[in-house]
Amino acid sequence: MTTTGTAARVYVVDDDEMFRKSLHWLLESVGLQVAAFATAAEFLDAYRAGDPGCLVLDIRMPGMSGLQLQDELAARAVRLPIVFLTAHGDVPMAVAAVKKGAVDFVQKPYNDQRLLDVIQGALQRDADTRAADERHRRTAALIAAMTPREREVMNAVVAGKTNKIIADELGVAVKTIEAHRARMMDKMGASSVAELVRLVTAIDAGPSSG
Repeated sequence: MTTTGTAARVYVVDDDEMFRKSLHWLLESVGLQVAAFATAAEFLDAYRAGDPGCLVLDIRMPGMSGLQLQDELAARAVRLPIVFLTAHGDVPMAVAAVKKGAVDFVQKPYNDQRLLDVIQGALQRDADTRAADERHRRTAALIAAMTPREREVMNAVVAGKTNKIIADELGVAVKTIEAHRARMMDKMGASSVAELVRLVTAIDAGPSSG
């Protein structure tokens, strides 16, 4: 979960000091917060799981490579969007990294605007994922706060059943179902069955994969 008040940051991991400084300056010049590291190990030591942002990562580095860091982050369930930086000969590896979930790759030497556009896209993707996760947590909490009967009614409504059918199945009066249904819809903040279905379907699908 994102630390409250923590600003999104662009994490740069590249063993080329001049490149790191150049990219650091470029990103700060457009108002982005930046943290740069020479090795994957340095990044792993500094990064706090859950902090928002994106990772700009060189493919080839001494020690742990960019691809190995991608695998390590996946193993730790860290879902920072990754933008790979690659030399021309590394393009096949970069394509493979994208297939494993990286946002994109940019070839060196890069066009400043192209790189900025890709990074902004990665930051937006991270923000969207976190917002979806927050909605998921909020909806799950609302469902958990319902009575068992309200959850029964909710599931039946989502399944497309009418109040009369639900009443017959549960052995209660239609008016009782109407009351449960009204309270359930109010608790969920749903103004229509379609909206309720969207909320419950999102819960069933689980949190965003990022």
